[in-house]
Amino acid sequence: MCRNIRPLSNFEPPATDDEIQAAALQYVRKISGTTKPSRVNAEAFDRAVAEVAAASTRLLDSLLTSAPPKDREIEAAKARERAALRYGT
Repeated sequence: MCRNIRPLSNFEPPATDDEIQAAALQYVRKISGTTKPSRVNAEAFDRAVAEVAAASTRLLDSLLTSAPPKDREIEAAKARERAALRYGT
């Protein structure tokens, strides 16, 4: 899985449309093998991003969990701490 695609479910506040769009773009870039499609493939690329974003939104809206929502700030602090340990910064 692409490291730039982050989990988006069960967060407070919920994932925004921009976050879902960014994850969809990263996914399509990963599977297509290109960060910027040629002009001839741009329409197919953009359509794929829109379809993946729509499917992701439907998935996130339908997921149910009994776990309490995670706080974005706390999770970000944990990620920074792991990075500091990993990279020694």
